[in-house]
Amino acid sequence: MAGLRLNNRLRVARAEKNLSQGELADLVGVTRQTISSIETGQYCPSALLALHLAVKLGKRFDDLFFLEEVSP
Repeated sequence: MAGLRLNNRLRVARAEKNLSQGELADLVGVTRQTISSIETGQYCPSALLALHLAVKLGKRFDDLFFLEEVSP
């Protein structure tokens, strides 16, 4: 049975704003490592953090984060 994973376009949106991982992290109050982990799919952000990222990047939540089906 296939599952779902939260995927994101965070790296692309960040690049469009010419922000480093550290700069974006400072804007939302997390570490650079957290941003890196979200971008690589190693960390799933809370709804609050995901919304905060979307607002700071000027994106709609569903343009930044989306569900992706994965095989078991």
